[in-house]
Amino acid sequence: MWGMNRRTMLALPLLLAIAPASPAFSQKAMTLTPQDRADVARIEVYLNGLRTLKARFLQVSPEGAATEGNAWLQRPGRMRFEYDKPSPFLLVAGFGSAVFYDSQLNQTTSVPLDTTPLGILLADDFKLGGSIAVTAITRLPGQIQVTTIRTASPADGSLTLVFSDAPLALRQWAVVDAQRQETRVSLFNIELGGNFPQRMFEFSDPRLQNNNKN
Repeated sequence: MWGMNRRTMLALPLLLAIAPASPAFSQKAMTLTPQDRADVARIEVYLNGLRTLKARFLQVSPEGAATEGNAWLQRPGRMRFEYDKPSPFLLVAGFGSAVFYDSQLNQTTSVPLDTTPLGILLADDFKLGGSIAVTAITRLPGQIQVTTIRTASPADGSLTLVFSDAPLALRQWAVVDAQRQETRVSLFNIELGGNFPQRMFEFSDPRLQNNNKN
């Protein structure tokens, strides 16, 4: 995949599930109780009503390294993660693809959005069941977590969405990839609503821009 090295693989915040699947990693859909079904329905209604969001984010890598930055989310299918310097990373999701750019290595990685855990969150119609299975629901005081997998490819990894409750609000997500490596993203200073320029979700390769200037 575009000659990725280990540094880039570990840095990918949301494009996980591109590593070779481990046969030992497998999850199954859980049997939902009436309370589970009620909570799933609430989460579906909430996320389908969430169209735009701006926030600061804190990302924690599998090795425990923490990185911050600014995030923009526009459902369906668009997201932008700008990492604070000196981090060299940029993530742009839009128009069916997710692009990860490492300016230090001058390297770009692009994958189809619908093959990533990110695609689950950014789907136009967020629905749990069928192609997206629920494997766990965890309730804590003031918090609810739901873990999901792609039904057709459970060995690819999982996406856990973490919500504060009463009222329901997305606060965090965690991706566990095929090698059981977890990347966690927390949101804060969240602003809902608003209109974002669509060029924010288009990746312009700096390498091509530099070539045009020469």
